Amino acid sequence: MLSRRFAFLDHPGPLAFAHRGGALEGHENTAAAFERAVRLGYEYLETDAHATSDGVLLAFHDHTLDRVTDRRGRIAELPYSAVRQARIGGADEIPLMEDLLGSFPSAKFNIDVKEAGAIRPLAEMVRRTNAYDRICLTSFSDERLTRARAAMGREVCSALGPRGVASLRAAAATSGYGRVLTRLVRSGVPCAQVPVGFRGLRVTTRALVRTAHALGMQVHVWTINDTLRMDYLLDLGVDGIMTDNISGLRDVLDRRGLWHPGQLAA
Repeated sequence: MLSRRFAFLDHPGPLAFAHRGGALEGHENTAAAFERAVRLGYEYLETDAHATSDGVLLAFHDHTLDRVTDRRGRIAELPYSAVRQARIGGADEIPLMEDLLGSFPSAKFNIDVKEAGAIRPLAEMVRRTNAYDRICLTSFSDERLTRARAAMGREVCSALGPRGVASLRAAAATSGYGRVLTRLVRSGVPCAQVPVGFRGLRVTTRALVRTAHALGMQVHVWTINDTLRMDYLLDLGVDGIMTDNISGLRDVLDRRGLWHPGQLAA
């Protein structure tokens, strides 16, 4: 069992994550989106970390500006003076990560580290703002996630990387707890953030949730927008749900007596 507790995960009931601020209800990863989520009562905000060529840390999902802004180009290859001219949906500025943490001081941020170039600016921002207890690190790259953890200079909450999730799934699907689970416990990672399924394989099962809980890990599932599926996952015992449908998840949790709005809820 894990012995380390993380302030990030302290919350009464399942964690409700506003994925990119709630992408179904406005432009994703914008100050306006995050403010809308906070006003609805969300304390957990999910976002992504990219850095410009001159090391300015942004909350933005894609590697390029092309899909959601009125400009083009790869963020890591552009200076901030160019990136700051881009408008999401033609209207909203790309927010600085530090501005988001300052604007919503009671919120906690689940941060997906999208590029290696974002690691150093992210670590510097966390130290500068003393936000160690307000962040959880995740990434689709095990190497990048390991480097991000090390760069923080002290232990912070983080999720399993892809190899850890694969190990957890394998352990849950068999009777062998042995070495696989011992390695997971020794990693000290307190949560697994997983999809319902991946490439035709079921990932979030009752067995996986049970196995994670036996290790002292929480299970957070992404990205769930259908309210019936939210109910199903909560019945499985998951500890958190990430959603673009922030009104829908709020209503599901409220109906079940599990909605605990933050300080700034309208």
